[in-house]
Parts: sequence; structure tokens; C-alpha cells
Amino acid sequence: MTAPLYLDAAATSAVRREVLEAMWPYLTGDFGNPSSHHGYGESAARALADARATVAAWLGCRASEVVFTSGGTEADNLALKGIALGAVAADPDRGRHIVTTPIEHEAVLASVDYLVRRHGFEATMVPVGRDGLVDPADFSAALRPGTTLASVMLANNEVGTVQPVAELARIAHDNGTPLHTDAVQAAGWLPLDVRALGVDALSVSGHKLGAPKGIGALFVRSRLPLEPVLHGGGQERGRRSGTENVAGAVALATAARLSMAGQERAAAAAAAARDAFIAAVLTEAPDAQLTGHPAARLPGTASFVFPGTNGEAVLLELERRGIVSSSGSACAAGSEEASHVLLALGYDEELARTAVRFSWGSEVTAGQLAAVAPAVGEAVRTVRGLAG
Repeated sequence: MTAPLYLDAAATSAVRREVLEAMWPYLTGDFGNPSSHHGYGESAARALADARATVAAWLGCRASEVVFTSGGTEADNLALKGIALGAVAADPDRGRHIVTTPIEHEAVLASVDYLVRRHGFEATMVPVGRDGLVDPADFSAALRPGTTLASVMLANNEVGTVQPVAELARIAHDNGTPLHTDAVQAAGWLPLDVRALGVDALSVSGHKLGAPKGIGALFVRSRLPLEPVLHGGGQERGRRSGTENVAGAVALATAARLSMAGQERAAAAAAAARDAFIAAVLTEAPDAQLTGHPAARLPGTASFVFPGTNGEAVLLELERRGIVSSSGSACAAGSEEASHVLLALGYDEELARTAVRFSWGSEVTAGQLAAVAPAVGEAVRTVRGLAG
């Protein structure tokens, strides 16, 4: 039986064999706690330091500026809560104001909501256009003197739109405001050099680029005060307590190193295949609408709304045809509410519920994608026929 074609990489990727092989020793013989002062602990500590150096090289920062976390959600929480509360602790008279967008990942939006409800912050949401892009002029207008923090994701997890983060960082810094970016979806596709991006904090998650679930990292610029979210033994230079996940850190570092090799070439090939796939789907399903920006988008993401259907029903029809995809963010799976991202882009609730997202890694070929488009057309027509 042929395995289904997996087009839900934005939800999670398979663990790469090289990553499994690299982390295996630290799940078996070298299982020590890196805080222990004996051979087992020292071996683990060396592996952790090497992994931190590799991730730092990937992100273009100092090793001391890398904080290992349990994933992207924790990294976002630590960035938003840690930087905001750290700023208030350092200067109690500083204004409590955060700027973000309505299309951020739930980890960012929920953290902002927590700061508003529990710590008296105000939040300004910068609107996005129909294509999901933030207008730098709107972003600038949202900032105030003393704005505590701004957070704008590098690439959207549902529609794939890539934001002009470097430009937004310059605008934020002109206002004296640090900028955080959630780069979870961009990892593996786009360069994440924090010096080129100009950001003060950046979140990544291992399971989007071939490492297992349960490991992520936050870059946070050394000059920024950071209030810990987790308290305990003071690991990660006091910024994130808890016995370090050495095997996970090694896995993330290995996945990062592999992603850097040939990334530009792989992204260009994937983008060409993506554009051909988008054109084919719009031909096979003429009423379909591409969501997100037509060009400023991730190489491995294409999402559509199919009027007159139900997104979940289309997914079931696609799976019957050997294609696995999703209706949007896996973190919101099971929710009956329409996508907050599509609503922010201006889609009404009925149309937003027809969304289907296709996302893939560099291992998916242009030929495989080309074969998907006719199946999409068939699935859409079948669902519409059932509805009629």
C-alpha cells in the first residue's frame, strides 16, 4: 500500500535520520545531567555547549544569547512575558504598551492577553491587508514613546505570508522599542540571522525542521532584561529553569546545521514548484482563492479557500485520495471557530471555514505536487456535489 503524501509540514515534520543518530547517545549511554560534577554530567555539559554554539551560528548571535526551551510556544511566552515584565522591573515608570498583529500564533496572542489582564498592559493590534502583510506605516503609527515591546512573526503559519521584519525592526528601534519575531514557520526556509533581521528576540521550534517535538530555542539580545517564566534551579543563565534537554538540544542543533546546507537552492526549487502548484489548483478549482501574499510567502506553503465547501470535508476527500493536509493551525485543531488569521485578512466566517492549507518540506518534489492539483479539483467537486 502506498503511503499518503504528507503535505502538513507546517504542523510538524518527520524527525530526520541524521538527527535521531546524533541525539541517540544522549538518550542512552551519555544520559547525564549537565549540572552534575562527574564524568556523565561533564559529557552532557559539553554536548549542550556544542549544541548551543551551533544554534548560535545558525542565528548569527552569541552562544550566551541562546535559551533552550521546550518548543516555540514556550519561546514565545518567554519572549513576550519575559521582556515585558523585565522592562517594567528595570524601570517601573516605563509605559506598559505592546504592539503586535492579529495574525500572530496563539502563543503570542495569549501571552499579550495575559499581560493585559494580569499586569495592566495595553495592546495595539496593527491591521494587515488582504494579503496578510503589515504596512510599515501602520506599524510606525501604532508605536508610542516608551512602547515596551513589539512582536511580529516572520512568516505566518496559516497563509505563509512573509513580513518585512528587518524594516519593522528599524522602525521599532527608532522608537526605542525592542522587536521580537516568531520565526517558527520560517525556520528551514528563510535565513534567520538576527543581525540581518535586526531583531532583539527570535523564537524557533525543532519539530518544524526535522528535530523531535519538545525542543525549541529563544534568541534574546544580551542587553535586554528578561524576567524568567519558569523558576527553579536557575539553568540557562537563570532565564529558564529546569534540567536541560540535552538530547533535544543536540537534535535541534543537528537539524539547524542540516537546514543551512543548500537552503537557498532548496528554497528556490520549492518556490518554483509552489507557484506551479498554485496555478494548477486555481485551474482545477476555478472558484478557489489563494490566501496570503502571492509572492512574499514561504516556499513550502500554499493555502486556499474553496467557496461552497467545508474545509474539513475537503480534507477527508483528499485523504481518501492519498493526500494529507490541514485546514489551518494544528494548535487550533478541534476548534469550531473560524481561523483568526483569515478573519483578520477580511474573509467572512463562512468562507474562512472552507480553508485548506498545503505545506511541505524540501523532500517533496515538483512532480508530486503537480499530481496533487487534479485531486484537489476532484475533492472540491465531490464536496460541492454532496452539499448540493
